[in-house]
Amino acid sequence: MARKKRKRRYSKSASGEVGREIHRAKRGKAKSGKGRHGKVKSRKQAIAIGLSKARKKGKKVPPKKGGRRKKRGGRHKKRRSHR
Repeated sequence: MARKKRKRRYSKSASGEVGREIHRAKRGKAKSGKGRHGKVKSRKQAIAIGLSKARKKGKKVPPKKGGRRKKRGGRHKKRRSHR
């Protein structure tokens, strides 16, 4: 039975970009941070940098997910005095 073909989320060239960045991180050449002074400390960080570079080059990569945002609905409620 034939398998259903899935649509690619990331292009092959985007995954190549990530691979290159991981390779650079292993060699200690990949840098992170605003002024690029810090070294990449984790594999996840190297992947994120590779995906970011791929996005900048216009390769097929899904948009970045938003940060963790919690809605604090009941934080500023008026307190009732218990008399």
